[in-house]
Amino acid sequence: MIYALSYILVGFVAMEFSGWFIHKYLMHGLLWKIHKTHHSYSKKFFELNDLFSFLFASVAIVLILLGVSTLDHRFWIGTGITLYGFSYFILHDILIHRRVKLFTKPKGGYLAGIFRAHQAHHASRKRDGAVSFGLFIVPNKYFKKKVNE
Repeated sequence: MIYALSYILVGFVAMEFSGWFIHKYLMHGLLWKIHKTHHSYSKKFFELNDLFSFLFASVAIVLILLGVSTLDHRFWIGTGITLYGFSYFILHDILIHRRVKLFTKPKGGYLAGIFRAHQAHHASRKRDGAVSFGLFIVPNKYFKKKVNE
């Protein structure tokens, strides 16, 4: 059980750090043409940027399939990536961007800090100049009532 939980945590945490890197250097770099759909207002439910979710999900699916017969580390890392993706969907797509209107804007605590960090990220509609590329780990300044930019 500790073995499984450890690898689930590895998969989840690895997604936060690799997601930060991919977001900052690839999505706001070479892959900006795809990602900029997320920084532009649209009434459409799907955006080209959603392709990144399919990419990350495919990595998780491959790992789960490779490890399912023995329930080895690949299975549990894939499970961690899947849990990250589910958490990302709830936090980013539902709570922050309200693509599915289930929750209201957070008024305080951890979620309000995450919300403020993401708002700061979207303050720039351009490839350069964006801040705060992580989702769960963001600078402390966003957890204060007034953010000093």
